[in-house]
Amino acid sequence: MESLIPEKEVKQAFYDSTEKTHVIACWVGLLLNLIWFTSDYFIIPDYFVPFLVFRLSVSLVSILTLLFRKQLNINIYNCMFILVLGISVQNAYMWSVMDLAHFEQHTFAYIVLFIGAGMLVLWEVKMSLLLLIATVISNIVFYQFNSELTLKEFIINGGLMTLTVLLFSLFLIRSRYRLTYNEIKSRLQLEQSKKQLEVQNEQLVDQKVEIESQNITLEHKNKEITDSITYARNIQLASIPSKERFNSFFTDSFVLYQPKDIVSGDFYWVYERDQLVYYVTGDCTGHGVPGGFMTMLGLSFLEEIIAGKNIQDPAEVLNMLRDKIINALNQSGDFGESKDGMDITICRLDKAANKLTYASANNDLYLIRKSESGDGTPELFEHKANRQPCGFYHKNEPFTAHTIDLQKGDCIYTLTDGYADQFGGPKGKKFRTKQLQDTLLAHSQLPFQEQLDELQKVMDVWRGDLEQIDDMLIIGIQV
Repeated sequence: MESLIPEKEVKQAFYDSTEKTHVIACWVGLLLNLIWFTSDYFIIPDYFVPFLVFRLSVSLVSILTLLFRKQLNINIYNCMFILVLGISVQNAYMWSVMDLAHFEQHTFAYIVLFIGAGMLVLWEVKMSLLLLIATVISNIVFYQFNSELTLKEFIINGGLMTLTVLLFSLFLIRSRYRLTYNEIKSRLQLEQSKKQLEVQNEQLVDQKVEIESQNITLEHKNKEITDSITYARNIQLASIPSKERFNSFFTDSFVLYQPKDIVSGDFYWVYERDQLVYYVTGDCTGHGVPGGFMTMLGLSFLEEIIAGKNIQDPAEVLNMLRDKIINALNQSGDFGESKDGMDITICRLDKAANKLTYASANNDLYLIRKSESGDGTPELFEHKANRQPCGFYHKNEPFTAHTIDLQKGDCIYTLTDGYADQFGGPKGKKFRTKQLQDTLLAHSQLPFQEQLDELQKVMDVWRGDLEQIDDMLIIGIQV
């Protein structure tokens, strides 16, 4: 239905509805930017003065535009843009004078700026493009003049991840702007329809059409939200190897990967170098969008540690991954802060020596091997994990690597807790680990594609009509 509300009126209503929120966000951003200067002295005291000058300059310009915006004929979105752009350029300069360790630590602060903007800001797409261009140019310029880091160090230790978060945040700003704009437009249309009904009762038919139009609008908004989350899933799936690619590294294998929501908190990863195949089974805190953010961190860090730095010991990989997660999430154990992390198993299969070395946070590894008694009966051996997450823990200890001498026909299973935690059966109870072990053992002699089919059938029968409560991931390989 064609809108009867002038665009000028919709924009004015949009401004009136969002101005207060943006004013508060501006003042909060200014305050936080000034407060954070105290940390500059303790982190890099040699640059405390230039950092302070930069922060004061950004804050002063933002305060003046905010206080005198009416006299300068500047709207609140321009004020917000000036503040975000100023802090982004400020962070680019701070990045350029930092060594590698401080560079990695400050990456989180840079990312927080863009995540905060994505959650709070509503402006038109042209401002997002200007922010993107200015951020990239300022980083290039400051890097050329100041930074002692190599381009590779700059990219893999924060540059690429920050750019990814910036692009995602700009997409989020665009989606939220359109949703809010359409919502206000729909609200104005509904108010206009009510006034028309009060004037003429004979316009009842038109009102019915208007209501139907609103329903369509609501469906469109819901579709836009779903499309946004689906787009996030596409980004996640692009980072996770396809099942076909994963299976190409092994004699026989399967991947049971069944997210609870559109975006998953479980993930897997594989990489091969010099006859050594590394594969990972991970379960991040939560599921859905929060878990999806954690999987992107995990995948990025694994790529950096194993593929980038060629760290071969799974225990050392876990220790480095834990340190990066703690630093990225700024975890120190304070009350009320994030306790996010992941339960994860990292395996290194040496094809030449026929050995498997693994290290694991919380999730055990299962090995099924034909009995040595001669009757060929398969036996299941449970290999324990370190009982601590890969993330902040009240007593973090080094992870332990274990090596298993493999025999031809051995079946190895790594998994998250999602499958065993599903409710179902005649009494609505959890599936449990013991029942999962029996299921794996019962079907271990089948080809792996048939094992996958059987696992899915067993779970479908177990759950029945009950809702899936967690992401499910089981990986099986045969040597």
